Amino acid sequence: MLTFQPTKPSSSWVNTVLNMASKDPERVTYLSSLVAQKTTSVPIGPGQQIVNVGNYVVRAKIGTPGQLMFMVLDTSSNAAWVPCSGCTGCSSTVFAPNNSSTFGSMDCSVPECSQVSGLSCPTTGSATCLFNRTYSDSSFAATLSRDSLTLAADVIPNYAFGCINSVSGGSIPPQGLLGLGRGTMSLLSQSGSLYSGVFSYCLPSFKSYYFSGSLKLGPTGQPKTIRTTPLLRNPRRPSLYYVNLTGVNVGRVHIPIAPELLAFDPNTGAGTIMDSGTVITRFVAPIYNATRDEFRNQVKGPFSSLGAFDTCFSPTNEDVAPAITLRFSGMDLVLPAENSLIHSSSGSLACLAMAAAPNNVNSVLNVIANLQQQNLRILFDTVNSRVGIARENCN
Repeated sequence: MLTFQPTKPSSSWVNTVLNMASKDPERVTYLSSLVAQKTTSVPIGPGQQIVNVGNYVVRAKIGTPGQLMFMVLDTSSNAAWVPCSGCTGCSSTVFAPNNSSTFGSMDCSVPECSQVSGLSCPTTGSATCLFNRTYSDSSFAATLSRDSLTLAADVIPNYAFGCINSVSGGSIPPQGLLGLGRGTMSLLSQSGSLYSGVFSYCLPSFKSYYFSGSLKLGPTGQPKTIRTTPLLRNPRRPSLYYVNLTGVNVGRVHIPIAPELLAFDPNTGAGTIMDSGTVITRFVAPIYNATRDEFRNQVKGPFSSLGAFDTCFSPTNEDVAPAITLRFSGMDLVLPAENSLIHSSSGSLACLAMAAAPNNVNSVLNVIANLQQQNLRILFDTVNSRVGIARENCN
């Protein structure tokens, strides 16, 4: 499964991106009678500037009364989890179950307990549902629990999440994670018909200091006019949001790509996904190499490397850097320069902000990552099986 590894605190957002990009490979029915009739908009901000975590976070409240947590937004994860009082190895900001009148732990007999991985339950009798989970190069132990989850003005009662008891490693988001995947423990599943299987987000620049982005939940308030491409489901990786990438252009040049490198394959998990947790877009190696080589051909050189980026050059050549176009079934996305290039902290280098997929289980997967999604409204409509993209400045 695709995961991402947040970075340790850094004084530079560029260093944050470099650090996270190097670790991307390690990543890879309570409200059934309700229907949202209003726009639910939850603020999104760059975690590096807000809580020293290298990804995007949303404002959420857990418990009654609600306790504010800045939770990482992750479309490739399902379950939510937060650090709780008494946690060993957690940060200073934790959720206090004893201060919530609606909190309760769950035992092994509930259906949700069988849906979490790393389960620790006796074969007979009743016991609290405990589970262990790895996340990037870290791990944690948690108790499956229920409490109210508040997003903007919406209160979702009895939301199942992991109450973290102990943490090993430094990659666990310090104030928890909110999973927006397609599994049974995700926000879309647990909110029933409240959001009608629809959400969208606009991610501000990593350099933004504000909660200027937004997570919009439900069909109300979504863009009226938006280009869409079919949303696919892969039974091998059912939680992920697959789309059909049909080609890549560098400037006016259409990159020759063997069809099997782009093919959606339920047997292997191959294909292309949209992901909010991976930092830079990763293409399978032959696609990336061909894209990079054509980019170099048009920019000329000399070129150098910086962290995960192997195509860095003088910013004086930036005006000749070609636009990258991602071609999907039914729409093309021309990436703005700020979504395809990244600059070094000193400003002395501009780099193509993409890389090859890691040589592991994710080597067959193309990932359209969050740097390439900045200042775009990305719509996920699971009912009508479509993904939409529209330009929106949310800095």
